[in-house]
Amino acid sequence: MTTQEVANRLVELCRQGQIEAAQTELYAEDCSSLEPENSPMGNVTGLPAIIEKSKHFETMIEEIHSTSISDPIIGGNCFSINWLMDVTMKGMGRRAMDEICVYKVKDGKIITEQFFY
Repeated sequence: MTTQEVANRLVELCRQGQIEAAQTELYAEDCSSLEPENSPMGNVTGLPAIIEKSKHFETMIEEIHSTSISDPIIGGNCFSINWLMDVTMKGMGRRAMDEICVYKVKDGKIITEQFFY
């Protein structure tokens, strides 16, 4: 898959709420997930750890009010999306989350995801 094809498929699956399916299909086994400094989520390496990290994040959400994912912007073997979420977090109340997600692709698989918020 090209970077554009990987990006389009990731957006398609994420818009359908199929995060784990996207990770299983599109991520390399040794993929890395990077968060901003001081993030409670932390950095992890390896597909099983990334899937577990996503599941943990989902347990922190009480209710999703809305979500929006932009079309991808491609630059070489990287792409980015803007992911907006209006959620109620357990014990923290309702909040708007606005992040830029940047992905690096090699040999048709995502090898790095990095989040900026």
